[in-house]
Amino acid sequence: MKKPELLAPAGNLEKLKTAINFGADAVYLGGSKLNLRAFADNFADNELKEGIEYAHKRGKKVFVTVNVFPHNEDLVGMEDYLKKLYKLKADAILVSDPGIIMTAKEVVPNLELHLSTQANNVNWKSAMFWHNQGVKRIVLARELSLKEINEIRCHLPESCEIEAFVHGSMCMSYSGRCVLSNYMTGRDANRGQCAQPCRYKYYLMEEKRQGEYFPVFEDDRGAYILNSKDLCMVEHIPELVKSGINSLKIEGRMKSSYYVATVVKAYRRAIDAYFENPDSYKFKKVWLDDLMKASHRVYYTGFYFGDPDRQIYETSSYIRNYDIVGIVKDYDSLEERVVIEQRNKVLNEDEVEVLRPKGDGFCIRLCDMRNEEGEKIESAPVAQMIFTAKVSNKMEKGDMLLKAKNDK
Repeated sequence: MKKPELLAPAGNLEKLKTAINFGADAVYLGGSKLNLRAFADNFADNELKEGIEYAHKRGKKVFVTVNVFPHNEDLVGMEDYLKKLYKLKADAILVSDPGIIMTAKEVVPNLELHLSTQANNVNWKSAMFWHNQGVKRIVLARELSLKEINEIRCHLPESCEIEAFVHGSMCMSYSGRCVLSNYMTGRDANRGQCAQPCRYKYYLMEEKRQGEYFPVFEDDRGAYILNSKDLCMVEHIPELVKSGINSLKIEGRMKSSYYVATVVKAYRRAIDAYFENPDSYKFKKVWLDDLMKASHRVYYTGFYFGDPDRQIYETSSYIRNYDIVGIVKDYDSLEERVVIEQRNKVLNEDEVEVLRPKGDGFCIRLCDMRNEEGEKIESAPVAQMIFTAKVSNKMEKGDMLLKAKNDK
């Protein structure tokens, strides 16, 4: 039984480093062209080079998304872009369009190809078709059950890997091929510009009652056609492993570094614990508790257990219980002072929780806060300002400091 890869999103260079530091085996990201998250920070060429080098030095992999459905104008410069990715030593590209696959095989034949979930692969015959076209890995559609995934795995050769989403947002369209955004805002979701209208709040207005809005309610069968819960399979690592999935994928290139750190750490701990002793493995509630702190919507298990009706629910609002207020840049053990880069406003004497790659979180109090000039301050209100605080616990560079939202 081989341990599956833990694959994390990297919306920018900071998130790439965070994902790797907190336990990801590989990251996926968007470069300067042809990816489905046009509004993520994405990577300039120099950042991509640095990110790939950072990952490779630590034995990790980097996959670059080239998974748009391109129009004619999108094809300009594609060959040079693919050659650039190969030269930068990307480990693979994620693709969905046959034209891009054909071009990649022509100009970078040794660059590994992964078929994006955008290709809607839901059966083993189509998986085999793409494998025969040179695709090494199939990212399965989100609509599949564990039973279906296991059947697909049984029909494929070992040389064909399968990858599946296990955590994050779920599109209401078929594996992300959505036309709502294009229709409502003119932003093409299939070319990386999704406005996410499925997460807007909607009301009903009768044509003769202009300006009078009625909330959309549900009956027992539900009326929430446009809403979507967040997928969470951290409690089902044994089932995922036994289904034969080679790579467990976390969604979230648009999410924060805090989200990346929290989710990667929880899944890393669960996967490692299972492989230490599969027979006596027990899920620890603290892993789920940590996931509850990051921004999310109501969690559910998607289609994995054959219950698609559970997608329908009462709200699409995000739950945000904690904020990241700072990242540790340095610690002076003699002075017991920590250097912090601010992320959200924090007050002198605030109690914060420490999130780090290894071990459980713990709480500290930030005392005697001072600015860079050494002057006492009662708060750190300015974005990314550097300040220090007195902390007796030994801190480590990269530690994230979290504050519960109900704290004043």
